[in-house]
Amino acid sequence: MTTVFDQTGKDKRALRHPEKANRPDSPVLRKPEWIRVKAPMGREYSQTEAIVREHGLHTVCEEAGCPNIGECWTHRHATMMILGDTCTRACAFCNVKTGLPGPLDSGEPGRVGEAVARLGLKHVVVTSVDRDDLPDGGANHFAQTIEAIRKASPGTTVEVLTPDFLRKPGAIETVMGGRPDVLNHNLETVPRLYLTVRPGARYFVSLRLLERAKDLAPHGFTKSGLMVGLGETREEIMQVMDDLRAAGVDFLTIGQYLQPTKKHAPLDRFWSPAEFKALESIARAKGFLMVSASPLTRSSYHADSDFAELKAARTIS
Repeated sequence: MTTVFDQTGKDKRALRHPEKANRPDSPVLRKPEWIRVKAPMGREYSQTEAIVREHGLHTVCEEAGCPNIGECWTHRHATMMILGDTCTRACAFCNVKTGLPGPLDSGEPGRVGEAVARLGLKHVVVTSVDRDDLPDGGANHFAQTIEAIRKASPGTTVEVLTPDFLRKPGAIETVMGGRPDVLNHNLETVPRLYLTVRPGARYFVSLRLLERAKDLAPHGFTKSGLMVGLGETREEIMQVMDDLRAAGVDFLTIGQYLQPTKKHAPLDRFWSPAEFKALESIARAKGFLMVSASPLTRSSYHADSDFAELKAARTIS
């Protein structure tokens, strides 16, 4: 069962994560040097921000507090977040606002398409909050957004990073009917940690969604991502890699979990750059066409250049 919270008329900043208010505090550890990033600034950053604001859109870059926003927005790469800015889930790691979402905005797909054209994106990532309140989980809205992007910017390739659509029959079929170039769905962590880190999701439901996407579009690309630093072991990560390969997943991203606040899931440790390199080597040996593994790797980080490399890898193989 999913619990949602009505935030109407209340201080939304104070109640961004009402479900976490009574959790014990966990200290937010000081970041090592390899995690530090520059503060967002510059003309190009401001131009990207202006286009996002002008079209009344949300981005996961802002809502999830992504550390790469300065770099990405300077290159006019914004990851669009559709279906509103309020999630019906309460994942322990996530900084996106939790609550009772408003009604669907029917004009949002068109505005996303217009913004993508204005930004001049060759490749765009479209993600969303979880919308367990909707009969299809927002799947049709994804399909409409893909269509709107293709209409406004025909040369842009489209990557969708979707929820698991838990208990929404036909949802992934609807999304794949929009013919995305990449279907991305993150497993996020190892099965043992789902109950505490991702309680509203089910590990094997997520695996099945990725497998079904490949069944529906055998020549398309599928992608998934993991965080490290939540207490998982190297052996557990390798098992997840095997599960993803069995589901036909082409592209794996692995990044460092960064604890947003003292109320979020506690950080177990920072993995070193050398450890990320080792994970990348293991994943490539297991047969992934493309692997991105580094402390600052996120699902949409360098997604445009990674997509070009992904296509090239399939041609070579």
